[in-house]
Amino acid sequence: MAPKDASLSRGNYVRYMLGMAVDSLGSGMYLPLSLLYFHRVTGIPLVQVGALLTVAAVAGLVANPFGGALVDRYGAKAVTLATYAVRAVGFGAYALVDNRVEVLAAATLVAFGDQVSPPASQALVASITRGGGRDKLIAAQRGLRNAGLGAGGLIAGATVAAGTLGAYRTIVLADAASFVLVAVLVAGIPIVHTGTAARRARPGRGGYREVFKDRPFTLLTCVNLPTALGYKVLSVILPLYLTQRMGLSASWVGVNFAINTALIALFQVPVTHLLRNTRRTRATALAGAVFALSFVVYAASGALHGETAALSGLFTGTVLFSFGELMHGATSTALAASAAPESLRGRYLSFYQFSWAIPAALAPVLLSALLSASPLALWIVLAVGTGGAGLALLPLEPRLPREAVYPEPPATEPPATEPPATESPATATKTTGETAATPKTA
Repeated sequence: MAPKDASLSRGNYVRYMLGMAVDSLGSGMYLPLSLLYFHRVTGIPLVQVGALLTVAAVAGLVANPFGGALVDRYGAKAVTLATYAVRAVGFGAYALVDNRVEVLAAATLVAFGDQVSPPASQALVASITRGGGRDKLIAAQRGLRNAGLGAGGLIAGATVAAGTLGAYRTIVLADAASFVLVAVLVAGIPIVHTGTAARRARPGRGGYREVFKDRPFTLLTCVNLPTALGYKVLSVILPLYLTQRMGLSASWVGVNFAINTALIALFQVPVTHLLRNTRRTRATALAGAVFALSFVVYAASGALHGETAALSGLFTGTVLFSFGELMHGATSTALAASAAPESLRGRYLSFYQFSWAIPAALAPVLLSALLSASPLALWIVLAVGTGGAGLALLPLEPRLPREAVYPEPPATEPPATEPPATESPATATKTTGETAATPKTA
């Protein structure tokens, strides 16, 4: 059922969610096989494949700021459709690669699309919803994505069980086709909250300089860095901690990951609904505290004796971690999207995306180094980082636009006033930009 306070009609809501289901299903089919695919079809050693994909991912970061500028110039929908087209071509090329140069070229093309996609899609959500509808749509999308990734992984496992190169190529071609189908579905959704008037009145004047001058948003981006690093624990370092430090069987890695995936798929929408009357900054701050508690539990579980006790501690930590993610994921995304002024939303969200991309790039080397030095130091750093990031949001709250802090403005409070003269031009735009255009129901 479409959220009542979203700006989408029921039909367009179903169309959008169907597109996201296809997207996540296709991604779920490929992600578990990314390294193995190129190794099998080209014969390149796994270590070299990993290095090639890392170089491609780093090169893809260059596309991020350009993507933000394109969103502001051409609109979120056009750029989102372009990212689907780029990745469809890239995955189609995956089926043809035969050497290192071709792998690097195709992977870099896909990385460009992957880097531009998050800020463009977040700006698209902000263009078709407003208020609490943003939180609900993002929550539904996150829950559906986790379910789709899990289902896609099962399909991939069944497909490649044959062990033939044709089976592997079928996976990447199916993923390419999924991007085409998603583009067709998204293309039919009308934009009802574009901010066109704002762009005409002030067409991106100042560019990224205006983003950097907006100190509250810059701080919001910096505050997200340690939390984004914490997100990588489950996929990057916990498997090593589980097997090498806790002495548990590697088979529990999949079970642990499945617990997280299932909780996000089942509870993202209900948890976001429970937080509908909570300030986004405070919900995100509470998530930081829950993340910190989960890392403390992980640290304690490593000191427990006996497999049953260790597994109990491990799974308790993962449940806490998952609920931190449930409170943080959709809420923090809606907070950033609503804090960005419409006329420069693409640039703002591209800048914010670096708070996710940089920790993702550093996580393998940084977290593994901490684990090697001292498991206790690893969990202390993560707990202090995520807990401190949550606390830092509280003094930042008064400096953020009112429509960013509140999913729905409190009825008892007066309308937001103009920001003081000391605020940056970008912040002034943010305070009024969201209400400049009244969204129409599609």
